[in-house]
Amino acid sequence: MLRTGRLVLTPVCASDRDELVALWRDPLVREFLFDGEILSADEVTRIITNSENSFATVNFGLWALRERSGGPLLGTAGLRGLDGGPDLEIVYSLTPARWGRGLAGEAAAAVLDYAFDTLGLDRVLAEIDESNTASRAVVERLGMRPYETVQGVLGPMIHYSLMRPSN
Repeated sequence: MLRTGRLVLTPVCASDRDELVALWRDPLVREFLFDGEILSADEVTRIITNSENSFATVNFGLWALRERSGGPLLGTAGLRGLDGGPDLEIVYSLTPARWGRGLAGEAAAAVLDYAFDTLGLDRVLAEIDESNTASRAVVERLGMRPYETVQGVLGPMIHYSLMRPSN
């Protein structure tokens, strides 16, 4: 479990499935996730199972975001392998009703701290659709910098990188 000033992040689990299905099927959310595809409930279950297995074996995966006081799922944040390589990328999604309040950045900052402090990573990446200006602003506020643009399924994707802060 991770905690921020306003959020609690817990590894996603089977009981989160229906809320994740609703979140990831929202047209505003899925515009830049899963290449715009509408995920089935079974596909969401597979994502949850893969995340649970990842936490069990390599100590990272996808966290569910909720307010510290409890309540419904607000979104997700986590780490996953980028394009099957050794590098990990940060990922996040947030219910549109909570956009513009800094919650995605708050959750992403907690995940970055976990990546550097707990996992001991030297670098974390992000891959963001060029047209997703809100998400690009989130990672740029966290100190991530673009280093290349690649072609994605739906258009150009910008790769960002953040090195472990030196103390």
